Amino acid sequence: MRDSWGIHPTHQWLSNRGYAVLSVNFRGSTGFGKSFINASKNEWGGKMQTDLIDAVDWAIGEGIADPNRIAIMGGSYGGFAALTGLTQTPKKFACAIDLVGISNLLSFLDTIPEYWKTWKSLYRTRLGDYTTEEGRAFLKERSPLTHVGKIEKPLLIVQGGKDVRVKPPESEQIVSAMQDHGIPVTYGLFPDEGHGIQKMHNRRAYHAMVELFLAKHLGGQQEAVGTDLEGSSLQILAGRDLIDGL
Repeated sequence: MRDSWGIHPTHQWLSNRGYAVLSVNFRGSTGFGKSFINASKNEWGGKMQTDLIDAVDWAIGEGIADPNRIAIMGGSYGGFAALTGLTQTPKKFACAIDLVGISNLLSFLDTIPEYWKTWKSLYRTRLGDYTTEEGRAFLKERSPLTHVGKIEKPLLIVQGGKDVRVKPPESEQIVSAMQDHGIPVTYGLFPDEGHGIQKMHNRRAYHAMVELFLAKHLGGQQEAVGTDLEGSSLQILAGRDLIDGL
């Protein structure tokens, strides 16, 4: 996958609320040739993350971004990157939003469904060899869950209860670990969603929650929740009091 030029609803919504939005084609993104894809080998939580940090530093240097008001936000791998941002560079971001993100590379690989076996062999090459002791140690070191105690900034985690790619325990285990460390976290579960938020009534609730979270920590514009939560399956299982107006 890659980011491309065009109109993207999420970007337009965030721009309307006063945020500069930067999407990065970090190494491993498709459409730039095989060597660019292969440059991502064993770089989850490594140089792929460094590419994001380099982009942030560029935006700061260009005067586009305020270094004290930057969020990192993403889904799936983007959720992993958001968690990695808070654990590897705890002072870089003012807050983070993780949507169906991977917190533990080992548990992610161990729970891949049978029909994803071809992907699992690819992940063995791209992420790290989960079949060897050395490879599993490498994957553990690269997992945000391993470094959860380093989190300093506000975090919103959102999960689909029916996700078979990144299953609910990926979110549950890092929420539990943060609570064990006494670190505040907000956790929202949509029981009837899968790998992403698709149902319109749930999307309204998701965007309302994200908007309030970002407004609190970055200072952008926000709308009152109003009826946005009505009809949604959203369950706030932790940290509801951490988002004003929710």
